Amino acid sequence: MLTHAMTLDAPLHDEPALAAPDDDQALVRAAGSGDARAFEALYRKHSRRVYALVWRLAGGNAARAEDLVQEAFIRAWQALPGFRFQSAFATWLHRLAVNTALMELRSRRGGQDLEVDDAALEWQASADTAGQRTRERLDLERVIATLPERARAVLVLYDIEGWKHEEIAGELGMAVGSSKAQLHRARGLLRARLGEDHDRD
Repeated sequence: MLTHAMTLDAPLHDEPALAAPDDDQALVRAAGSGDARAFEALYRKHSRRVYALVWRLAGGNAARAEDLVQEAFIRAWQALPGFRFQSAFATWLHRLAVNTALMELRSRRGGQDLEVDDAALEWQASADTAGQRTRERLDLERVIATLPERARAVLVLYDIEGWKHEEIAGELGMAVGSSKAQLHRARGLLRARLGEDHDRD
């Protein structure tokens, strides 16, 4: 179970690469046997990257992303005793987090889109001194957050996370052609909205 010491940090959008498969094995084996401290170490190691992913899928809503991270790690804790090391722990955790976020999106289908959390976005500006690069990244993140949920999910999973259309279609309950169409739609909206933003500058 997650402890109060396990707090979430602000979203990072340029995260380091996933850990090598062997890096986590001892911690995963210990956590799978019920060692809460080993699980806390895994949480601290991986939570920031998981947060960055679900934050995007949640449309830039920090509070919702925090809930999704907590839910994903609770599910990971429950499932770890059955983990068989057929993939790297980071890969398994990442997919579990995506599934958790997509389940939440499906449950909200037809509802209002989440509001973008500008405070979470502005955190980037104070953490990065490369002004123009920061502004461009913030513009991109803001526009991604405004995309319709399914188009946003396909864009994040395909362009950022490197999923195949077949995987996305299976997770989102759509045809492969629909996944490709949603990606085309998302990219078109991105280009149009980023162009509009720059025209106003």
